[in-house]
Formats: sequence, C-alpha cells, structure tokens
Amino acid sequence: MTAPETEMRALAVASVAGPRPVLVTGGCGFIGCNLADSYLGDGEEVIILDNLSRPGVETNLAWLRGRHGDRVRHVHADLRDEGAVARAVGESRAVFHLAAQTAVTTSLEDPVADFDVNARGTLNVLEAARRSGRPLPVILASTNKIYGALESLDLREEADRHVPVDAEVRRFGLSEAAAFDCCTPYGCSKGSPIAMSSTTPNPSAFRPPCCG
Repeated sequence: MTAPETEMRALAVASVAGPRPVLVTGGCGFIGCNLADSYLGDGEEVIILDNLSRPGVETNLAWLRGRHGDRVRHVHADLRDEGAVARAVGESRAVFHLAAQTAVTTSLEDPVADFDVNARGTLNVLEAARRSGRPLPVILASTNKIYGALESLDLREEADRHVPVDAEVRRFGLSEAAAFDCCTPYGCSKGSPIAMSSTTPNPSAFRPPCCG
C-alpha cells in the first residue's frame, strides 16, 4: 500500500468510527453485500437498505444472513421512500450510498423513474444526513457513465457546450451525473462530509479504503 493509500485509509477509518451501525444502501448488490460482509466480519453492526428490485439479490442477502445471522439488519425500502431513508440514516454513523437504478434499458424506457431513483433518491439520503444534526459521512459510488467514452463519441458543438449527436447517448448517464451534482453543494455549503467515487464496470476496481 502506498503512502497516499495509507493516509486515505486512515482518514476513512477515522471518519466512520463509532458505536452506531454503518448503513449500506444497495447492500444486497455485489459490491454492497461484500462491503457489508467486510464490516460484519470485523464485528461491526450494519444496516442494509435495499428494495430487492434487481433479480437474484435475494441470494446475496441470504448469503449474508447465513454468515452473520441476525446481525444483518435489512430494511426493505426504496430510495424514494423518504421516511424509511431518514430512519435508516438517523440510526447510522456513516452511509455508503451504493443503491441506484443501473439498467440502461430502464433508463431509456422510463427516464422519469430512472432520474427519480438516482437523483431524488440521492437527495433523500443527503437530506437525511444533513437533518441528523451530526457530521455524518456519506460515501457515494457513482459510475464512469458520467464521463462517457468521449474519444469514440460523435459530438455536436452548441452555443455553450458539446453534446453527443446520438439522442439515446445524451440520455444515458444523466441521472448518475445528477447524483454527483447533488453531493457537491452538500459537501461545500451544508457541512456534510461527502466522498464521491466514479467506478468502472469492473467490480474489482472498487474497494473502499476503510475495508482493508
């Protein structure tokens, strides 16, 4: 581990230390369940908020319960449920926000729902953290889709920006980028400690530094 990585890990561990549980939204997904398993394996308490909408994630939840029993607290709720999100965040000492609507097909078929989950859902998490009255760290994992494959993308120049020529490409990634846009002012002007990460489709590329 390099010096910068060691320093980052120390900062992350200090930020999430405390007696309350850690909240993992989307904790039944591949990355989320492994993150939860890491904390549970260290004897930590974990709350998982997941609506189980992605096929097969029930298996991940069963795997966690098989390894850690009743210490796995699952809140079956959607990010758009402000009350459920607020209650889960209020009990926690740190939030790993991994839940999202990630299917490209869904983003094209129902862009309103896609935006609502990813943008409004993230706003619900941030507002709950802000209203907790504590400096509650929120770690957001976004995707590389907010940047796009610009080198191979046909762009059209407009008055103040360049936009993809393909309309479908223009829609893809919008809701993920909005989550980033929401987090920035919360970290800068509202006093909430926010960390953001843009991951790749390769899950092995994402490993929070506080997980060893």
